Amino acid sequence: MENVNNATSGIKVVNKKFAPFGLRDKIGYMFGDLGNCFILGLVNSFLTIYYTNALGISGAVVGTLFLTARIIDAFADVTVGRISDLTKLTAAGRFRPWIRWMKYPFCAVTVILFLPFVNSFSNTGKIVYVFITYLVYGIFLSCINIPYGSMASAISAEPDDRASLSTFRSVGSAVGGATTGFLIPLLVYKTLPNGQQVVSANRFFMVSIMCAVIAFVAYNITYKLTTERVQVEKTEKVSAGKLIKGMFTNRALMSLVVCDIFIVINQNLSGTLATYLFTDYYKNKQALSIALLFTYGTVIVLAPFATKLIKNFGKRESSIVCLIFGALMYLLMYFMKISNPWVYLVLLFLATLGSGMFNLMVWAFITDVIDYHQYLTGFREDGTVYGVNSFARKVAQALGGGIGGYMLTLIGYVSSTTGGASQSTVVINRIYAVANLLPFSCLAIAALILIFWYPLSKKKIDEVDAELAKRRQEESKN
Repeated sequence: MENVNNATSGIKVVNKKFAPFGLRDKIGYMFGDLGNCFILGLVNSFLTIYYTNALGISGAVVGTLFLTARIIDAFADVTVGRISDLTKLTAAGRFRPWIRWMKYPFCAVTVILFLPFVNSFSNTGKIVYVFITYLVYGIFLSCINIPYGSMASAISAEPDDRASLSTFRSVGSAVGGATTGFLIPLLVYKTLPNGQQVVSANRFFMVSIMCAVIAFVAYNITYKLTTERVQVEKTEKVSAGKLIKGMFTNRALMSLVVCDIFIVINQNLSGTLATYLFTDYYKNKQALSIALLFTYGTVIVLAPFATKLIKNFGKRESSIVCLIFGALMYLLMYFMKISNPWVYLVLLFLATLGSGMFNLMVWAFITDVIDYHQYLTGFREDGTVYGVNSFARKVAQALGGGIGGYMLTLIGYVSSTTGGASQSTVVINRIYAVANLLPFSCLAIAALILIFWYPLSKKKIDEVDAELAKRRQEESKN
């Protein structure tokens, strides 16, 4: 039984007149994740192969690097979320100023990750360098991404507006991710005289500069076009005990966190698995570009239908059906043992449609959970709730990076300092199996969590929204 606090606690609504929510906010918010994904598309999908095939670092070491660095910087998510909630409210809002300032170091460290002269370091020097730079990268990512994500619940209080922000954010993510997924394989690979395709450290460096510049421009657009309309001042400090208790009694938050872990593991591994699958199993970089395009492009296909599906069936209900469909498609591809890359791409497109719906709606899920937290506890903790969920996503990314690196070692993958080594038939077949069974498992588990644990059905969300609207009216009169 829910313990609902029927009075707003510890917050004061700031009554200001703002321009109405509209297309300007949607486009501005979209550009934020477009900028993010020009960097994340490069780092998440290609940093592993850069480390193993350009710097010659073993898969096990890369897995350990990702696991430890991501767990460390995951704590930065909660820290930044809590700081953003506690910092003084400014005229620009609570979250937008973070984007204004943190874009500088974040874009700079992206380029530093791919400095080509690192290849001349000793093996120990390489490991130290990549660990430090990757850890700093993760911390700066937290400083820009947590306030950006939290800002969605501050741009508008209307559920439909927030759903549209989630859709536009996902479209921005898809455009950024699809563009990098399609273009980067065409830009970073070079062909040797014997016809073998290998990665180039110098080309990676040039691509990192390109992605950082595009992201910098996108962050400026986000800051200029968005407005924080839901502005609250904290009139009562929430004790650590109350805060932690509220988080753990929020069933919606806890279930979304666990569900998101499996979705992000799948999402984090999809680019890496596709890279090795099409590089070593199919030996086709053109097909790889299209595969990485699917990873993000299916979100664009689903976007026009998202709002209607939400209104008619709900976020939870629509996501469950799509996740089950995606899981079954990956299982089918595993048993089919497809040898033609173009046939595989057709089925992969259908499979990624399944995970695409959740990825399209995940940010609206989080704003629902933020509202539900206020509904249960009476406290408004946008940044902290978002930070907790992001903490889980970082842990999932750490697990995904670790799984990816250890997986390569376990299946016998041979690393190289010359752009790539020839793999045995046994290893190539194992790559195919892992590339299908891991996504199947992750999507199936995520669907089961939404079915049996996550409580926010369409009916429940409507009830929460109505109650919070009533409280805001009462607070504005005081």
